[in-house]
Amino acid sequence: MHLDLHMHTTASDGRLSPSQLIDLAATRDLNIIAVTDHDTTEGLAEAYQRKERYPQLTIIPGIELSTDIPGSEVHVLGYFIDCANAEFQELLTEFRATRVDRGLMMVQKLRELGVMIEWERVQELAQGAVGRPHVAQAMLEGGYIGTINEAFDRYIGRNGPAYAERAKLTPAEAVTTIRRVGGVAVLAHPRDVLANLDPILDEMCAAGLTGMEVYYNGYAGDLAGYLSTVCRDRSLIPCGGSDFHGIDGKSEAGLGRVDVPMTTAERLYAAAGREMP
Repeated sequence: MHLDLHMHTTASDGRLSPSQLIDLAATRDLNIIAVTDHDTTEGLAEAYQRKERYPQLTIIPGIELSTDIPGSEVHVLGYFIDCANAEFQELLTEFRATRVDRGLMMVQKLRELGVMIEWERVQELAQGAVGRPHVAQAMLEGGYIGTINEAFDRYIGRNGPAYAERAKLTPAEAVTTIRRVGGVAVLAHPRDVLANLDPILDEMCAAGLTGMEVYYNGYAGDLAGYLSTVCRDRSLIPCGGSDFHGIDGKSEAGLGRVDVPMTTAERLYAAAGREMP
């Protein structure tokens, strides 16, 4: 069996529709996947409908929440969430509205810097939920950058001149929110906050964190070993996935191309009180 527990669709900042993502997952011989769009579950209904074509495929309902810490941000994955929870959906609706406001503000800042991309084009690329990768993609089309990563490094990353803030939870609040809707919480791509990992984990573990990504594109050798040790010492489940967006093959892993052991799924299912398919 093969699994990938981190992927995005056009419901947030991915390139593929939920149906297209499910089709691709089936061609990659995946058995268990988690669709984890940013701050939304709106792609899940279509994903489940498409999944009916592939009886060998199981979808874990997921999400990736953006949270804020001084000078940086932390992303928290939620698995097995109750998507029908009205209070949860109201919170996500608020988050998505602030994403649009932030996207427009970043485009305005970029134009002041001489990066003359159009807001209308960013919206076309997003096909709905606007994210920073869509702004980066418009910059790439305009020839202002050579790669998607360059957009984040030079312009729209946390400390970049065109970065704009939006409403976020704290990491501990995200963990609490995920648990409140029946889910289990996992720290995403911890290398992004490696310098402050211990205090971040202290706060998140106190709130009920279940796991942390260890199996991730570019995580190997000493880093993977260190993260595995942290998981063991803190009784966290080592998790992972491709973080697939389908936007830039140079900077992200292909769907299903990160090797995640089946024990990860077994432990997550057990933590959620579910039986493995």
